[in-house]
Amino acid sequence: MNAQFQISGKAFTADLAQPLDISIPLRFDGRGPNCFYAPLAESSPVKAGDFVGSTAEGGLVNFKNIRLNPHGNGTHTECVGHISKEPYYLSNCLEKYHHSARLISIYPRKLEDGDRVIERDQLAEVLRPGETAAVVIRTLPNDDQKLERNYSGTNPPYLAADAAQLLVDYGVEHLLLDLPSVDREEDGGALSAHKAFWQYPYATRLGATITELVFVEDAIKDGLYLLQHQITSMQLDASPSKPVLYRAKSV
Repeated sequence: MNAQFQISGKAFTADLAQPLDISIPLRFDGRGPNCFYAPLAESSPVKAGDFVGSTAEGGLVNFKNIRLNPHGNGTHTECVGHISKEPYYLSNCLEKYHHSARLISIYPRKLEDGDRVIERDQLAEVLRPGETAAVVIRTLPNDDQKLERNYSGTNPPYLAADAAQLLVDYGVEHLLLDLPSVDREEDGGALSAHKAFWQYPYATRLGATITELVFVEDAIKDGLYLLQHQITSMQLDASPSKPVLYRAKSV
């Protein structure tokens, strides 16, 4: 089955039978990426009297409770409710689930203070104003350690505030990247890239989303795609998510 859509007025198709999953599976065995010192995701069977919700323990069905932190345990999508005083929920802010997208690969620049930052001019070199609704950033070098890395206390790369502003200026509504945050791990509460991207609090972009901790394999080449956002319907600012790409082919 093929989907037809347009990017910058040009017609493209995407083969929906060829999905490219760029999420990291949320695991409950202590493995997987972790950041901001969040507790690890946990899963345990419900136990009540003689009932146990685990077939491995002799139960008739698997019936388990889970504990997780969307921001700290794996691939997640968030809305402005992540930083706002007002209660905004992702399930209300993300109203469309398919978007045109461009995948780009970038080496974050190392600054004099040792920080590694994606800067405005790096994005301007590879993006075009108004081209796509979404941008997916794969940072380099790219390796499988991103699937299980503990980022807490490591000061990972992040996005400069004026780079986030460029995305806004270019009409990008959805940003996806393989980092734990668009902002510095410890920034004194400035949250400058988050605020710039969502234009909070003065011209808030309620429909804009940020997806963090994706993983884009090297075999997925830079270029144009159709993006599908898959989230859970929870009344929270963020949700574990499964972004899926489909290669865009010109008609």
